[in-house]
Amino acid sequence: MTSDRRIRSDEKPNRAILLTWLAVSALITLVAWPRISHGRLPDPDDFLRLVQVRDLIAGQGWYDLHQYRITPPDGVLMHWSRLVDGPLYLSIQLLEPLLGQALAEQVTIFCIPLILFGLICLVVGRLAWRLFDVETAVFACLVLGMWPHVVQQVQPMRIDHHAYQILMIAIAAWALSWRSGLRGGAAAGAAMGIGAMISLETLPLAAGFGFVLLLRWLRDHQLRWWLVGYMKGFALTLALVFAATRGLPDLAEHCDAISPAHIGFFVITALATTAIATVPRLPRVATLGLFAAAGIGGVAFFGLSAPECLSTPFGELDPMLRENWYLNVREGLPIWHQTFDVAIPTLAQGLAALGAAFAIHMRERDWMRQWWLEYALLLVVAILAGIMTFRSFAFVGVLGAIPLAWLARQLLLRFRSAQTVMAKLFGAALLYLVLVPSTPFVLAKRLAVEDQGSAGLVGTRDSSCDPVNAIPLLDSLPASRLFAPLDLGPAVLLTTHHSVIASGHHRAQQAMRDVIQGFASVPERSRAIIDRYGADYVAVCMDMYEADNYSRLGGSASLMARLTSGNPPAWLEPVDVGGPETLRVWKVR
Repeated sequence: MTSDRRIRSDEKPNRAILLTWLAVSALITLVAWPRISHGRLPDPDDFLRLVQVRDLIAGQGWYDLHQYRITPPDGVLMHWSRLVDGPLYLSIQLLEPLLGQALAEQVTIFCIPLILFGLICLVVGRLAWRLFDVETAVFACLVLGMWPHVVQQVQPMRIDHHAYQILMIAIAAWALSWRSGLRGGAAAGAAMGIGAMISLETLPLAAGFGFVLLLRWLRDHQLRWWLVGYMKGFALTLALVFAATRGLPDLAEHCDAISPAHIGFFVITALATTAIATVPRLPRVATLGLFAAAGIGGVAFFGLSAPECLSTPFGELDPMLRENWYLNVREGLPIWHQTFDVAIPTLAQGLAALGAAFAIHMRERDWMRQWWLEYALLLVVAILAGIMTFRSFAFVGVLGAIPLAWLARQLLLRFRSAQTVMAKLFGAALLYLVLVPSTPFVLAKRLAVEDQGSAGLVGTRDSSCDPVNAIPLLDSLPASRLFAPLDLGPAVLLTTHHSVIASGHHRAQQAMRDVIQGFASVPERSRAIIDRYGADYVAVCMDMYEADNYSRLGGSASLMARLTSGNPPAWLEPVDVGGPETLRVWKVR
């Protein structure tokens, strides 16, 4: 730490952070404005999140997480957390008397992501200022605003859960710099507990924080209260938030969300950690042995309580769904499933942040030298998590912002002191590449000849069947059950009064499998599947990847292939709902 923040009262980091956040938010909004102005939410999960909040406002129980218009009449129990629904619900309810329901929704989904981004900037910027200075704090906020995986999760109308996880990791990292081990550990544990309740994707980082605090303990016995506070804060937060958001109505063991078995594991390990801390100082090997015994006890409890959850959350996914749905959700796959132009700059930026963290570690002295080594180890854990689940590179972004900001400031100082034009140009180019490493790949991709094999096919975000002008046309039909591709489901639920057989949410595995099988089978078999669910209409958007995937899966004789070629079976009667040519609807006779 360059100097104690308490003797730098003349500095105004909060004002600098606020101005930087406003500038970056304006830039993010400007870039996303074409989508925002057309009312396009970034992802199907954002559509379904808003549907869930609307149902809550309409009177659905707080503890009732079913989405009843997916696979009706029983619906599907969602694995999402009410922690994310809460701020949206409160904002809409507070604004509705002033603005009306529709405008209250629009203001909420625009502002909430940017507010979360502001909180992330505040936490990261304050920590950067404490470690360095105001200029580095500004650079840290700029890095956050240029890190693609972070920006993707904090852009306006991105109301799903990822921004909350990023904020919790920022808070946990900030807490590691506190002066009180027990309070700092408890705050970090509480933050990571909230993150884990929102999504299990946070667990690798939660383990990383625990590992770092264990190393503190092994290095200095006096620092053991950091890990004690962390484990207690984590376990207590899981129990309290579970009671507040899931409670007694859902005590089943779910492998894709925090359940009683998970809570039991962390309660056991937290109590064991406290017990180990109370015994006289032991040799490191003996201490590690006690922790191993505690871990074995926790795993034994977990395995006995939920043996089916000992594999990954998607370990029991139906093979057809894995091949034809899960493997198409690239952001949730390992880095080697990503395209070269996306994977390489993302990994390079993460490694640059890691290299900068190690460089700071080598320059520092005393306890700060050790602190930066711990921070670098957290970055290693985050990078490994991103390699295995690509969207987790957002966690690399929030942890890497400060070391990259330090590196950017060093490059800026070199630029200012450079004596020649060439040296200044080289320094400016290097600084730009540190902040935006994807630039060469983007330019190369634009100059390259486009692949004609997928011309005209897009995802939900870019489809002509947009949720503002096209999908609402389906609302002219009587309230019905629609047999539609998975990615179309959330938009149908948000903008119409219809139900769908399934959407891209894995707890309705059988229904998802039947939708894929229904479109990929010959019409005779498809008819049996559609009748089994009592679907009244079949709806397809022809320019989406999903339609093409089903045609290729089933071949030219499949239902989807016949629909896209304009040769529907006789038991489907075309219905004109208006709108773009790509939106096709048929009534089941």
